[in-house]
Amino acid sequence: MFKFLLLASVFVLIMPARADAYIGPGAGFAVAGSFLAIFGAVFVGMLAIFTWPIRYVIRAIRGRHALKRSRIKKFVVLGLDGMDYALTKKLLDEGKLPNLAKLRQEGCFKPLATTIPSISPVAWSSFQTGANPGKHNIFDFLTRDKRTYQPKLSSVDIRGPRRVLNLGKYQFPIGKADIRLLRKGKPFWVTLGEHGVFSSVLRVPITFPPEKFYGVQLSGLCVPDLRGTQGMFSFYTTRDEENVEHTGGENYYVKRRGNTVKADLVGCASPFSKNGEFLKCPFVVNIKNAECADIKINGDKYTLKKDEYTDWIKVAFKAGLGIKVHGICKFMLLGTEPEFELYVTPINIDPENPAMPISHPVVYSTYLSKQQGPFATLGLAEDSWALNEKVLDDDGFMQQSITMDDEREKMFFDSLDKVKKGLCVCVFDGTDRIQHTFWRDIDEEHPARSEHGENEGRNAIEDLYKRMDGLVARTLEKCRDKDTVMVVISDHGFNSFRYGVDINRWLEENGYLKVADGEREGKYLSAVDWSQTRAFASGLGGIFLNLKGRESQGIVEPGAEAAQLREEIAAKISQLKDTVRNQPAVKQVYDAMKVYSGPYKGEAPDLFVGFNKGYRASWETAIGQVTEQIFHDNTKAWSGDHCLDPSLVPGVLFCNRRIDTENARLMDIGPTVLDMFGVDVPKYMDGKALAVAGADGEVQEPETEKKTKGDL
Repeated sequence: MFKFLLLASVFVLIMPARADAYIGPGAGFAVAGSFLAIFGAVFVGMLAIFTWPIRYVIRAIRGRHALKRSRIKKFVVLGLDGMDYALTKKLLDEGKLPNLAKLRQEGCFKPLATTIPSISPVAWSSFQTGANPGKHNIFDFLTRDKRTYQPKLSSVDIRGPRRVLNLGKYQFPIGKADIRLLRKGKPFWVTLGEHGVFSSVLRVPITFPPEKFYGVQLSGLCVPDLRGTQGMFSFYTTRDEENVEHTGGENYYVKRRGNTVKADLVGCASPFSKNGEFLKCPFVVNIKNAECADIKINGDKYTLKKDEYTDWIKVAFKAGLGIKVHGICKFMLLGTEPEFELYVTPINIDPENPAMPISHPVVYSTYLSKQQGPFATLGLAEDSWALNEKVLDDDGFMQQSITMDDEREKMFFDSLDKVKKGLCVCVFDGTDRIQHTFWRDIDEEHPARSEHGENEGRNAIEDLYKRMDGLVARTLEKCRDKDTVMVVISDHGFNSFRYGVDINRWLEENGYLKVADGEREGKYLSAVDWSQTRAFASGLGGIFLNLKGRESQGIVEPGAEAAQLREEIAAKISQLKDTVRNQPAVKQVYDAMKVYSGPYKGEAPDLFVGFNKGYRASWETAIGQVTEQIFHDNTKAWSGDHCLDPSLVPGVLFCNRRIDTENARLMDIGPTVLDMFGVDVPKYMDGKALAVAGADGEVQEPETEKKTKGDL
């Protein structure tokens, strides 16, 4: 307790990092964290301990009331991010997924419609809230700053304290940081909790910062690293190359003296520095031979073996006044001859000593760490940008992804054992990350095959699906109770990403965007002449109008002019054809004003481009760089994607019971869980409860449908 009180006296102010690091999306934008948030959460936790008898009685009464209407005791949601319906069906038909085949036979297997657009933060937000994006305010990984036009994270806004006490060359922040979740709406597990039903929610995307409810939660996608980015790796080398820059990481030149290399880990910005100086943690590497070295850091010594990760190593950055900022990272020795090369993962927030809240209650991450040891807390924990930049090879990335899924399984199974009645949800990310980076294995025409090697005989994606089939088997073993419903779902499917489309270049060629003279190389839309630009692209497929009264330098009049411009651009870009390959690049274009409802639809991009198979918004579009051509070969390891037309990438729905509803949607899962527990589905939800069979095999009409018919 004393440690938290001490930490409450200062804040960590993390300075901005390169924004281009998010385009994978990999590393992202810097944020500011607050130790006071930790103190506040601990205080609330202590208060909860003393008041638990009263709360227990209240929840017991509510729980009995809810469970009187409940048709089940437990509902288990196993989320496999990105699992593709077509590919799953193919492997099922080939007899390669026996446990999922058994689940299909006993219950059901259906395509699960995703969202517009088919992007993870959008889809999982609709899963949580049971609502369309116009009601939860998440439309992409990124949005644009209306004042500067620069891209920024769409899901969370974290700012340092407004007031600072200046004393000479030092500063002392006063007040608390503002960590704000930008996703709106109420997750269905909050509603369950209001009716006395306990929930365990693990690593569901867009749950940072964690919200209070009756249950436990570990936040997922968009939890930052200790630098405040969405994942900034470090690469140390004696190779003295000028102007080396890694997207999603930083390159450090080091000198070798004999068999010794000295360097620093770079942490967050000093809370006391006016100049934004970063805290550092020195380390020393003593090279033993070509395959082995020792590293000494924070007074402890560890062995480094070539091409092998260390375990998670705890690192502490001294901030002054006895204050330390804690993180964890892994090291991997890549080589000692002829050049020294060392890779370090992004420095994750230490779950045992979190620098900002990453779980609810705040001590839950500490509990998990005590149970299973340190684990990845970064939202995008698998370092795909180190693979794209060829700092990691395929084996190094694969090893990382599998290890992180193993960490997730331990906490998931702990939850399944502990929660006897209620909801258990866990999302596994490996299915998404490995398909993103190894789709080139199953696409013989992919441009990345020549850049990264063809790896004859390897099929990383098929192996991935087989591993997930094993996970399903182990999960089913814990869900044998007849009163337990288990579903396996994904937020979207997958397809090949062969060619990037520079939407801003298309807008320029068609007279909607103007590049300032001599400024084409600028990033973050800095090259755009806003006085002559009517539309621009930002993120992974969204087009914004440069609207008066909304954008700081808007020139398009709201109302009729804007509506006409949306229709005109949609009609034109929907006809975009890749003349080199003689095929259409776009399947459909969506007008936000027509496809969304709710109070936040005005925050959405005006148009979404639904790309055809093989196409996606280019890397350059994502960082706001306007190139000189529309189409670009995608030669990165990141070779598969789902940011195309939603109709082309449905997810999967398996259930251990029969489901009779046709055309199931991801946003229907929350209402289904509520209905099964006897909780009325809120009217703001767009999703509908699915018709799920009872324990006797008979399909029961959802309570919501019964009430609707009764009202009629």
